[in-house]
Amino acid sequence: MLPDLIETVPLDKPVRAEITVPGSKSITNRALILAALAEGEVTLEGALWSEDTQIMVECLQELGFMVDVRPDPNEFSNRTITVYGKGGVVPPGGTEEQPLELFVGNAGTAARFLAAFVCLGKGVYRLHGVPRMNERPKAALFRALRELGYRVDSPTEKLPAVIHGSGPKPGAKCTVNIEESSQFASALLLCANVGGWSVEVLGENADESPYVDMTQRLVEAFPKNGGKFQIEPDASGGSYFWAANWLVSVGSWMKSLMGTPGFQIAWDLNEVQDWIKKSHPPGQLSPISGNHPAISVSNWPTSGWQIDADFPLFIPLPETISRETQLGDSIMTALVLAADAWGGLGMDRRNKGIQFTDLRRLRLQECERVVALRTELKKCGANVVEKDDTLTVYQATLHGAEIETYNDHRMAMCFAILGLKVPGIKLKNPACVKKTFPNFFQKLADAPPQGLGATILDAKTGRQLTHDELFAE
Repeated sequence: MLPDLIETVPLDKPVRAEITVPGSKSITNRALILAALAEGEVTLEGALWSEDTQIMVECLQELGFMVDVRPDPNEFSNRTITVYGKGGVVPPGGTEEQPLELFVGNAGTAARFLAAFVCLGKGVYRLHGVPRMNERPKAALFRALRELGYRVDSPTEKLPAVIHGSGPKPGAKCTVNIEESSQFASALLLCANVGGWSVEVLGENADESPYVDMTQRLVEAFPKNGGKFQIEPDASGGSYFWAANWLVSVGSWMKSLMGTPGFQIAWDLNEVQDWIKKSHPPGQLSPISGNHPAISVSNWPTSGWQIDADFPLFIPLPETISRETQLGDSIMTALVLAADAWGGLGMDRRNKGIQFTDLRRLRLQECERVVALRTELKKCGANVVEKDDTLTVYQATLHGAEIETYNDHRMAMCFAILGLKVPGIKLKNPACVKKTFPNFFQKLADAPPQGLGATILDAKTGRQLTHDELFAE
């Protein structure tokens, strides 16, 4: 079991590794809903098995669906999950006096997707979660469900909420605004075919929302009459290892070669790669060998469904990155990378800084992520300026600090990667990674090529943690 406070020790030698990452949470939880609505057995291969997906499975089982979960031989934090669909029939709920209770924890996808899903049943369902989940927005989704003709009782327009299912409503129409969360639209679109609903999505760049597009494409591709469906690896989870390659391998390598003949800051990753291949001393391990980076992620997704699959294209970091149109959750990885003087080598040498824009949705997720990132990076000596929904990060020489993770898995993983370069990075509540990547710290510590070979300590005692202790549960 992970202790309450850990320290990641900087890597002291080159690493060559190819990391497997668990399945996409976004795809897994969407696929679980679609499998329950399908006719017959659907087997999901490579499905993520973490806190969020376990919550979704438990809710489906509580509703009366049969779900079989088996180990995945290729990835410890994946499972092969078979859902026995009921052909669009959602089992009945309870009564007003005794609704069927569904606990969604802090899983935003489960909370929002199930809110629409239970409308297709008959009876009364009560959704509730942990305190942070009960603070997160739901109003736009609840308004859309009421437009469709369903009764949703929630004095705060958040959770807990009591939803009165009344079955499909062919021909019903609604509009939904996704400015606060695209999951509102995804929840409706996942159930729209069975429900007979017509859903119009509103909000800034609604037609280009990457997560809405993922949902629509997933609905089209999913086996509706039983079969198998492969879940691809999680691109946002993989971003940490691409960042580690740049921060630890490429950035450090280039720093060591400052002042050598021919050195210059390259603006394009291909130029950086070519320069390193030509410049590294014979007999020494380069961070790039042939066309392969020193640290890479196996089976990198190529379907185009995950916006974060573009993360490697944003290294070296450009001057501006948008959370709305360019990267999803992996923008947090890029933001932490930018704070390091050598991690942000792609920026203008006049120190204009890198702007991370359109961050409004980050404020409404597992924690207020904009404030959290600014606060914790400044603890490490970073120069970060917040203005409206933009953070501008300037290069700085960082130092260690005790990092508050806010029970946010991505905060923990971002700063753990920073600790592979910056001495003295200590993480509070590291077990919060169980939400989406329970064996994350094992991947850092396992010997190459399956891991990075990092040393992770119990920060209170200085003792090195074992493989089993590094699993988050």
